[in-house]
Amino acid sequence: MSDEACRLDVWLHRARFLKTRSLAAAFVEAGRVRITHGGVQMRVDRPGRSVRIGDELLFAIGGRVTAVRIAALGVRRGPPEEARALYSALSSEG
Repeated sequence: MSDEACRLDVWLHRARFLKTRSLAAAFVEAGRVRITHGGVQMRVDRPGRSVRIGDELLFAIGGRVTAVRIAALGVRRGPPEEARALYSALSSEG
């Protein structure tokens, strides 16, 4: 895979939103993630969907709606400080 794209389930795992990659894959397959790419928002149900820097993700986890913009793809699931560098939080409207 190129350095410019990453699987969605892998990115969610690296960014520490889900504890394992298989949990991340099941989360995506359940249709619980929306991605905005190029100004178009769509629901994603394929864990292998590629995400790129600048894409925005919207999902609910742990009873909270999370909206983030991907800032980096990462190379591993590192410590929390490293994971937080992979995204920037988007302010919620309302």
